[in-house]
Amino acid sequence: MLRVLVLAAGLVAGLPVAAADTPATVFLEEMTSPELAAAVKAGKTTIIVPIGGTEQSGPHIVLGKHNVRVKALAAKVATALGNALVAPVIAYVPEGGTNPPTAHMRYPGTITVPPDAYRKVVESAARSFRLHGFRDIVLLGDHGDYQKDNQAVAAALDREWAGTGVRVHAIVEYYRAATDGFARTLKARGHTDAEIGQHAGLADTSLALAVDPKLVRTDRLAASGPPPPPGVTGDPRRASAELGQAGVDAIVAQTVDAVRAATARR
Repeated sequence: MLRVLVLAAGLVAGLPVAAADTPATVFLEEMTSPELAAAVKAGKTTIIVPIGGTEQSGPHIVLGKHNVRVKALAAKVATALGNALVAPVIAYVPEGGTNPPTAHMRYPGTITVPPDAYRKVVESAARSFRLHGFRDIVLLGDHGDYQKDNQAVAAALDREWAGTGVRVHAIVEYYRAATDGFARTLKARGHTDAEIGQHAGLADTSLALAVDPKLVRTDRLAASGPPPPPGVTGDPRRASAELGQAGVDAIVAQTVDAVRAATARR
């Protein structure tokens, strides 16, 4: 009897993994190649490309803020959509010149690439996703400087792939919700433009706290204004995860609506 049980166990161990054993994840990089192929075949034909950037955010926010934030929010968007997966984050983006250093490149730790190199990376990624069966390729950019590059890549590939059923969508609503939209929410709560800021101020810091408190050196907030230190516009001292969560919720909801509207058009 024992010998029969051992033989049976060996046969079961040799069977292929069932579809039910596919990991419950929206992240492409956490799946095996067969699992990804099965997910696409089952209807997950939208791929979200989260685009961040590695740049300074003053003395209190880590250099990878954009990368962590866009990955977390892309996951929430994909989960809400139900038919989407999330690609690895693109962390190398245009951030200014190197000789002489301009924009964020004036501060240690920022990484930049030329705009044409960035566009080629995004284009090549999109071509890869098309090859593997994705029909809607969604670009979510957490930074302002390359929004126009995302739109240019999407427009060029849409022209090339016209009639194939594959589309590229540069969802600018994501960035607008995180900036102008969140600023309006904060102003409605009594905060001023000078406090909200445009970079590493109240808005930016609150979003970081809501996504992952480890992104913020809270012990350095008291020294962050006013006047703001180099690399900061705004005053982050009253930032909180509670304020940031209001922004997170709005960004996700508005992005989901925008993606659904974009992918519905054929």
